[in-house]
Amino acid sequence: MKRSVILIAGFLIALTPPALAQDGSFVFQQTPQPVSALQFQDESGAPHSLKEFRGKTILLNIWATWCLPCRKEMPTLDKLQAELGGDKFQVVALSIDVAGPNAVRKFFAEFNIRNLALYIDQTNRSAADLGVVGLPTTLLINENGQELGRLVGPAEWDSPEMRDLLQKYIGARSGSRSGIDPVATAIRVRGRAVRSDVPSALMLETSCKMEM
Repeated sequence: MKRSVILIAGFLIALTPPALAQDGSFVFQQTPQPVSALQFQDESGAPHSLKEFRGKTILLNIWATWCLPCRKEMPTLDKLQAELGGDKFQVVALSIDVAGPNAVRKFFAEFNIRNLALYIDQTNRSAADLGVVGLPTTLLINENGQELGRLVGPAEWDSPEMRDLLQKYIGARSGSRSGIDPVATAIRVRGRAVRSDVPSALMLETSCKMEM
């Protein structure tokens, strides 16, 4: 392994709160963690806050139109919202495009994204507040606005395995682990075994570095 990758891994371990286990490439927290009251806008420029979604399980996806892995996974998030979205669950796709809502609107039209609301934070403060180091980054947030876990890199969100995983948390009692085994296990990322209790630098190989 290259020295730079080792250094990145050490940096991530230092920054990431203790994790319980990894499931579907999610790194879950030992206990739910508070999430900043993010501020962002919709396509008309109206202000919004993450607090508006209290009472729902939220899949918060931080992305940008210039990020190729983001572009690839966005249709699967759209399908996930169509299948599971409702009173108990919502996908919140938050763009950090500095080009503004027109760039996202054009992308949505090009890829036929119909089920996701257009939310944008041109200031990039949301990504900074969440400690995002690569795009896409997706947080699973419970009905009380607390982070249960996060996934760095793209995923097939409309796959049966991912839907089954998310359904364990949708509408679950706050603080419940919903069947997650607290014993660290091994998963496979891009064909290599990775300890599930350690944030994986390998995920950065399939994500976009943050633009400054």
